[in-house]
Formats: sequence, C-alpha cells, structure tokens
Amino acid sequence: MRRPIKSTRRERRRQGAGDQRDRWMITYADLITLLLIFFVVLFAMSRLDTEKYDRVTQSLQATFQSGDSLLEHGSGLIQGGSAGDIGSPDGDGAAGDSVWPDEDGNDGTVPDADGESDTDPGTSGPMTQRELAFREQEEELADFMEVIKQYVALNLLEGDIFIADEPQGIAITLSDRFLFDPGQAQLKDGAAPVLGKLASLFQDLSAVVSIEGHTDNVPVGLQSPYADNWELSGARAMSVLRFFLDRQGLSPDSFQYAGYADTRPAGDNSTTAGRQKNRRVEITVLRQLRAE
Repeated sequence: MRRPIKSTRRERRRQGAGDQRDRWMITYADLITLLLIFFVVLFAMSRLDTEKYDRVTQSLQATFQSGDSLLEHGSGLIQGGSAGDIGSPDGDGAAGDSVWPDEDGNDGTVPDADGESDTDPGTSGPMTQRELAFREQEEELADFMEVIKQYVALNLLEGDIFIADEPQGIAITLSDRFLFDPGQAQLKDGAAPVLGKLASLFQDLSAVVSIEGHTDNVPVGLQSPYADNWELSGARAMSVLRFFLDRQGLSPDSFQYAGYADTRPAGDNSTTAGRQKNRRVEITVLRQLRAE
C-alpha cells in the first residue's frame, strides 16, 4: 500500500527543521574550543623560569649595591670594574678620584688628626680630594656671607649693597651711586672701605671672583670718554678689579671681569627706580675651585 505523498513531504520538512535547530551547537562547540586554547596559551605564557628570574634579580641587586650613588655626592662608578674602566688606576680616569686597597687590605684612606677618615656619611666610600675641597669651599662661602651681612648692617649700607646666595655663588651687588659719579668709571673715595673689606676676605678664599659691570639703557653723553654703555660697563668692572689687584695686592688668578651694558637688566628701564637698579656692579664669589 503506497503512503500518501503529502504525509511524506510533511515528515521531510519536520526532519529539516530539526537539523536547523541543532546547528547552533556546532558554533558553540567551536567557541568553547577556541576559549580553551586561548586560556592554555595564557597559562603557558604566565609561567616563568623562577631559577633564571632569581639569578637576574640577584645580579641586578649586586650591581646597584656596589655602585657609588651620584645623589649622595658619589662618582656613580661601579666598584670592581675592569682595569680599563673610568676611575681605575690603569684606565683613563684620574687615579686620585678612586681609592684602591693595597696588598695588606688597606684602602688608602688618610685619617684625620683624631684618627677618623674623611668619608661622606651618605656613601659607603671615602670622599675624593675634589669633593673635600668643594665641601670646604661651601663652609668658606657660608662664613663669608655671614661676615658681609654683618658688615653691611653695622655700617647702614643696606640701601647700596645687596647680598644674595645664588646657585652660581654669593652675589654682592653694589649700586653705581655708591661707587661712581654719573657716567664715570673712576671709583669714589667712599667706596674704598667696603672694597677693602671685601679684599681682606677674598685673599683667604679658594674660589674665583667674578666682577660684572651693568648700565641702564640711556646712551652715554656726547662729552663722555666712553663710546657707549659697553665701554662704560667694562671700564667700571675694570676699576673695581684694579682696586683689588693694584691697591690690595690680590692675585689676578682669582678674578675675572666683564661688561654687559644694558643687556642684563635687574629692573624696568622705563622707570627711574628701575634704571637706578640696573646701574650696578655685581661681585660674585663663584662656586668654582681656583685652578692650581
């Protein structure tokens, strides 16, 4: 007996609909497989070779602990370098900047009179001669600044002499009305006591003294012996320098001078007070060791 055609077609449609409903499982299974592979890869990447990691860590710690810290006035060099390293006795560096033990194990540190060696408390090694010189210079500059402040206060010179601790050194600014007549570069007689006091302090310092002349932006007069403010500022700085060298007998190796005209104003040249502030001589005791 033959089945009806309509019933056969109906059954086929039901089977096709069932197949369509189950196809999502294929996509789901693929997604789960990919996720599994992804997490396996992540797990494999997260596993470290602990033995190699420990060796690298110990090596870095040993390297940085053996170095001389720059932040604590050190040289920044790693101790135990090869003979060609900077700072080694056989290398290109200065042998005096490093301390090397002798055959008896002594590190070459020279003790003070009280039996203690010169070491920087912030570092593990001794200070170099240059570091000691800079430390002594800082103490000299602090004492120098205190003496000058007291001298200015006792002689009521606050309106003509200004003192400041600048990054480059101790700056002493002298007003031109205290040193010179208008448009002139010859020192007034009243300037000798102050400059003489400075000279008595300069001779004991191990620093370089810079003398700089400055003017306002007003051109020199027609009858002036100077061509312009450049010559005037340079001549004023030279007059102060000559006082220290010729009248006080200080060493020329300790000084330098320059004239800057109106190129480095300290005040507003459009006002009378500003122009007066710009006409000055600046004497700076530099944070710089004198060349031996």
